Amino acid sequence: MPTPDKQLSEEQSRQIAELIREELARRRISRQALAEQAKLSLSTLEKVLGGRRPFTLQTTVRLEQALGVSLRKVQPAPAIPVANGEVAPDGLGAYSRRAVQWIEGTYLTVRPSFGAKDAVYAYRTEIAWDDAVSSLIFREGERLDAAYTQFGEVAVPNQSGFVYLVTNRHGQHRLITVSRPRNTGEMYGIITTLLAGRGSLLTPIAAPIAFVPIKNIANPSVGRVSPDDENYALYREHLRRTIDEPFAIFLPG
Repeated sequence: MPTPDKQLSEEQSRQIAELIREELARRRISRQALAEQAKLSLSTLEKVLGGRRPFTLQTTVRLEQALGVSLRKVQPAPAIPVANGEVAPDGLGAYSRRAVQWIEGTYLTVRPSFGAKDAVYAYRTEIAWDDAVSSLIFREGERLDAAYTQFGEVAVPNQSGFVYLVTNRHGQHRLITVSRPRNTGEMYGIITTLLAGRGSLLTPIAAPIAFVPIKNIANPSVGRVSPDDENYALYREHLRRTIDEPFAIFLPG
């Protein structure tokens, strides 16, 4: 008669689930890929990570073999309160602070200029943890059009493998969707926002965007960068990479 598969305690299951989510984020692999490597169904993996089913010894061993790490050598710890400054809300991806530290930093943000043909627009964006809201936030700086400076929340869901910078002002949204940082720290993607025209005219607009760690550029140029600027070719190369690799796809009309 087979021996029943031992169930782990609620606290053990919670800690193991947190470790697995951190490993998924750090390695940039999907839950589907992990389930296949561990020879588990995606449904089973989703349930144990979501706390709807306790981990069993057999499931834990399979996941340890797939990840190549020990998940059971976890010191007992008190349950984490919902708002303790270390875990983001579910709506932003329920990531822990430790799992997203590698995203924090100051970036030079580059996109096409909306007002001058052939020019590039560049400004700084800082991404940092905010204990008050228990999540990453972003804030822009050194914008030529300071009145349009944006700030907001950062979502990092495991499922898509992308980072979302979301501005919501009284229901008006601006969304930036970028890849998670490459080995050298860059993030590439797309911005969707509103273009301000004459008077109160606003028009939806989308464009490629790149976030480059400020430390990677010796003498960064900000504002509207024209073709005669020393950094223009570099900025254009980052925008071309967004589409060529591709990190974002723009379909013809």
